Amino acid sequence: MEITSLSQAMQLHAQILKSPDPKKQTRNLTPLFTFAALSPAGDLTYAHLILNSLSTQNSFFHNTMIRAYSQTPDPTQALHLFLSMLCQPTSPRPDKFTYPFLLKSCARLKQPRVGKQLHGLIYKSGLESDRYVSNGLIHMYSSCGKSGRAYKVFGKMRDRDVVSWTSMIDGFVDDDRALEAIRLFEEMVEDGVEPNEATVVSVLRACADAGAVGMGRRVQGVIEERKIGLEANVRTALIDMYAKCGSIGSARKVFDGIVNKDVFAWTAMISGLANHGLCEEAVTLFDQMESFGLRPDERTMTAVLSACRNAGWFSEGFAYFNSMWCKYGIKPTIQHYGCMVDLLARTGHLDEAEEFIRKMPIEPDVVLWRTLIWASKVHGDIDRSEQLMKDRGLLKMDSDDCGSYVLLGNVYASAGKWHDKAKMRELMNQKGLSKPPGCSRIEVDGLVHEFAAGDSGHIEAEKIYAKLDEVEERLKAEGYHPKLSEVLLEIDNKEKAFQLRHHSEKLAVAFGLIKTSPGTEIRIVKNLRSCEDCHSVLKLISKIYQQDIIVRDRIRFHHFINGDCSCKDYW
Repeated sequence: MEITSLSQAMQLHAQILKSPDPKKQTRNLTPLFTFAALSPAGDLTYAHLILNSLSTQNSFFHNTMIRAYSQTPDPTQALHLFLSMLCQPTSPRPDKFTYPFLLKSCARLKQPRVGKQLHGLIYKSGLESDRYVSNGLIHMYSSCGKSGRAYKVFGKMRDRDVVSWTSMIDGFVDDDRALEAIRLFEEMVEDGVEPNEATVVSVLRACADAGAVGMGRRVQGVIEERKIGLEANVRTALIDMYAKCGSIGSARKVFDGIVNKDVFAWTAMISGLANHGLCEEAVTLFDQMESFGLRPDERTMTAVLSACRNAGWFSEGFAYFNSMWCKYGIKPTIQHYGCMVDLLARTGHLDEAEEFIRKMPIEPDVVLWRTLIWASKVHGDIDRSEQLMKDRGLLKMDSDDCGSYVLLGNVYASAGKWHDKAKMRELMNQKGLSKPPGCSRIEVDGLVHEFAAGDSGHIEAEKIYAKLDEVEERLKAEGYHPKLSEVLLEIDNKEKAFQLRHHSEKLAVAFGLIKTSPGTEIRIVKNLRSCEDCHSVLKLISKIYQQDIIVRDRIRFHHFINGDCSCKDYW
């Protein structure tokens, strides 16, 4: 008999209790216990009461209860039940069905220390070779930012399935190891393992992060050849990949080819257009989405507000922001408030931005205050920057994030307060914090090359620096002078010019000029915001060498074409 409601389950329970045979009772309790524990119409408290009432302990009941708890908003109870199993002599011993759901609980709770202890118990129980247990370990370590440990588990596996490979690829992507994720996918295909929908979504995320559009196109070929790209989330991942790799035309082609577009596909396309500075197209697409009867969600509104921010559209941005709740019933989140603060601050409305933050109905985070402080520095209001730093106590708000220390140090450097900047650096050293080094990636012939600032380790470093010398001579002929104020270090001007010359995107562009033909595009992905000097240089290079250069920095895309940039020097 199929159980459809809790009251029906309770009636059946009452009948079962009348049976004098305990074994028969346990056998008959199984379907109603499963319903109570796992069905949306069930009740976990009632299921736990059934578990406690059993005269004979049963591993199936314990494992089902742990599984149920692992799926709740707070899976801590799964771990508590497991501990009670270990402490009570009459409880069944954990088996290969117990650990995957415990590891899932650790993954959701971001508890790698507990997961590591479970790993020890798994090893002692001789269950490490079980594929499902190993997959659970990979997922747990990856979800907790321990992709190195996950890869050790993966490396020891003899029986890997598509879940093993996909979990490991996903773990690398989440841990900012996109190139390793791509290499692992290539190894997976070589080993003859058939990728599934989840696999291609993960590797497309890796391609997007790395700017590896060539690899992304090959993944699209795999999708179409094996007919695994029919699901909406795969098409959305393709749109996102092409947009983030600088190929907005390819993204639009995928988008236009989707017959039944959901809100996620529309949002990915609107976001891509906004990030490329095609803000009018982004807003037009938003209006089209509405005309098809689709309601935007939180991410859609973030995308359209980003378009207004990137274009500097003050009144339009506030019109969309104010419509969120009254028109769509969407309560603004910190991301939406962040877009508005950034819009106000970038357009020089510093008083309005500060007042907007102070009147927010939700607690502003450190990122909002850093946005205003940075904008104050850019607009020359150093007094405001310093006062906000003192008033807000940024280092107390976010003491383990190097971003606040770096920002404060830069503000002090802009004001010529080198002693105060040195204090920031000393505080960072004491806390073991370091600013992430600037690095840029460029894909040539399907291979991604990565450059750090001042990098001399590339196999073609000699040719790259020779090309830089040539570029510098041609820049001087165009009247270029390095913007030395961008180097916030207490060093002489000659050393400042040397530092600017060796920024990572300049090295990547020099390599691109060597490896590509005139008239072709050079695509670069940078992990930090581009400085004004690099921005000026890349505009000139696009004019001198007649090559379009597309750069994705931490803020947005820049399309450098014949001496101009798509951002119109506003970013």
